[in-house]
Amino acid sequence: MKRFSEQAEYALMVIELDEREVRGVIRVPNIKEIAQLAGVSVSTVSRVLNNHKYVNEQKRARVLQIIEEHNYIQNSNAVHLSTGKTKVLGVTLPMVNNQYYSTILEGIAAEAALHDYKMMVCQTNNSLEHERSILQLLTNKKIDGLIMFSRANSCDTLTEYAEYGPIITCEANDTTTVSSVHIDHYQTFLIGMEYLIQKGHRRIGYCLGRKNSFNSQHRKRAYEENLRSIGMTPDPEWAFEDCVTIQDGMEVASKLMQLENRPTAMIVSCNHIAAGLYKEASRLGLNIPQDIAIIGCDDQPIGELLEITTVSSSSKQMGKYAFEMLHERIINQGKVWGKEEQVLLPVLVERKST
Repeated sequence: MKRFSEQAEYALMVIELDEREVRGVIRVPNIKEIAQLAGVSVSTVSRVLNNHKYVNEQKRARVLQIIEEHNYIQNSNAVHLSTGKTKVLGVTLPMVNNQYYSTILEGIAAEAALHDYKMMVCQTNNSLEHERSILQLLTNKKIDGLIMFSRANSCDTLTEYAEYGPIITCEANDTTTVSSVHIDHYQTFLIGMEYLIQKGHRRIGYCLGRKNSFNSQHRKRAYEENLRSIGMTPDPEWAFEDCVTIQDGMEVASKLMQLENRPTAMIVSCNHIAAGLYKEASRLGLNIPQDIAIIGCDDQPIGELLEITTVSSSSKQMGKYAFEMLHERIINQGKVWGKEEQVLLPVLVERKST
């Protein structure tokens, strides 16, 4: 029992020692003390920490030596207060488990790393409230800017929050102030529809994501205009909306099998949905493209893997351009920016599914 007490007492001594260290027995100096120890001004230490090129090399070496000797850690909150920047950018997307969105994110992340930015990635599930809570971070200066893959809130809401920090959307928008980098989704579906029509198809169906989204509206307009141009009336039974996953594509295949007047071709908004449709239709006994042709849209590698004809555009490039556009506005905060749109044009990649 006594031995246990001795061990407990020793443990208590260790804890007390650790607490004394935290309270200041072993203490990390602040930037002012680093400047005094190095015999330079605080501004010189700040320039060294920020890797400013206009610093005397002897002074730089002395500051770095003092920093190493005293284990100085830069206070990110103090940097935020002095520069007005957090070096953090926000990214909103409806869901993270989507190859299309993750490829855009890859493009943003690569550029952010080059400029020493961190990303706060937020899944919104297309919730108005959740998305607005992320926009609120701009007003609180918790992030330097925001890139939005797909928005749920109105363009008026975006305009309201854009007064507090730069916002870039990865889809077209109807605001007069918020810039965008986006694919021309009308042109994407136009290319796909013209291709299918040239192949002799007249009964053509579609799969879209959110039916009321900005992108879906443009896709649907291209689809309907092209069908009417050949004297066909769009059949509601051939229209499938709110398709966002591979499973959704598989369910579309099952529904098609139940139709008496089945379409001979399907144009699908994303390759992973097209892949689900392709695999399930094949499993159910349909020959592709003889019984049903399938064309996808985007540059996801699953399209190439399954040899699905695709109207392709670089989503990774979109992410790169979105970061560049946002970063330019962050570092030039005082400048008055007009609306800028950078449009990525799609290209048809013909494969075996058509």
